[in-house]
Amino acid sequence: MLMGEYRHSIDEKGRLTIPAKLRYELGEQFVITRGLDMCLAIYPKEEWNNIINKYKELPQTKDVRNFMRIFLSSATTLEFDKLGRINIPSPLVEFANLTKDCIIIGVNDRLEVWSQENWQNFINDNEENFSDIADSLFNSNLNI
Repeated sequence: MLMGEYRHSIDEKGRLTIPAKLRYELGEQFVITRGLDMCLAIYPKEEWNNIINKYKELPQTKDVRNFMRIFLSSATTLEFDKLGRINIPSPLVEFANLTKDCIIIGVNDRLEVWSQENWQNFINDNEENFSDIADSLFNSNLNI
């Protein structure tokens, strides 16, 4: 399971260090693409294959086609360099507004890479409703 919050800097070439613990969980090859809410999503290969298989089962409605065009057009298979960095393609850097300070979070089946500004805005917009969100999702059966 991918979890935790980590702060790292992206350099001018789009290289971002991924913490060792997360590198182990991702494996040697993984896929990066546009995520939801202005972040990037990084999937281990096995999870990526599960997503593609689910996609193949969906009816090819306009919404499905449009979502997958956006989702798949930016997808790229990556590997770590010798220093544990990934080289994020420039269109993805621009999409997520990654400038220097980045937040990497584990979200169970994937990593998300956020600009510090986008992450802080997300937290500010959602932290106040965290309890209400938990109640609606788990019908108050989540004991946290």
